[in-house]
Amino acid sequence: MMNINDIKAQLVRQATIFTTGGIRPTHGLLESWIGFVGWSLPEEQRPKEFQPLATLFIKEQPFVPESLQSIELLTVFIHEEIFQHLIEDDLSRFFDIRAYTSLEGLVQRNWQHDHIRAFPLTPKLIVNDYPAWDGGGIPCDVEDEILRLENDEELDYFDDIVEEIYAVHKIGGYPAFCQSGHDFGEDYPFVLQIASDEKAYFNIVDNGNFYFFFNPILKEWRVHCDFY
Repeated sequence: MMNINDIKAQLVRQATIFTTGGIRPTHGLLESWIGFVGWSLPEEQRPKEFQPLATLFIKEQPFVPESLQSIELLTVFIHEEIFQHLIEDDLSRFFDIRAYTSLEGLVQRNWQHDHIRAFPLTPKLIVNDYPAWDGGGIPCDVEDEILRLENDEELDYFDDIVEEIYAVHKIGGYPAFCQSGHDFGEDYPFVLQIASDEKAYFNIVDNGNFYFFFNPILKEWRVHCDFY
């Protein structure tokens, strides 16, 4: 049998979350962005019918999930027609995700989303990320213990276990699902979340999020969307 502290210890994860704006942009290496892609290899061009969504430096972040640790930079482009397809389980065909294992040889770009207000992102380590109850990530045996404590001791999952759900731009941790969870199996762990961002004028239907899952062996991505 498990108590509340046992459950919290088994579920808690670290993550790097991002605050939008609030700093003077440098456009230098290691500066992440929303609404802007600032780096590529010389031979790479902006993909047609895609908009620049994010520049996310993985190198030197306070926390990086294991499956991303060989990557130093991710740039993300989003297809202009994606909002007509959000109910599809896997949206990866509507994203062009470029993963760089080295920062050597990159050239600076000025690719900005036509409608998102571009901002630099400030990273921050959190050590208290927990899964939403129906968002996936809770092992079956732990879920059974939570249900037992709810019945026997009137435990409330969100009051007694979860400290905060981080529905923000995030690397690692858990997806901040607001409806029943969706995952792509153990071979595709959740690694990244791009959230609706009021400051950047970026809204995914109604404060939704994009969730990115990555298979480090196949180098393949899966993307899911959820919104209120």
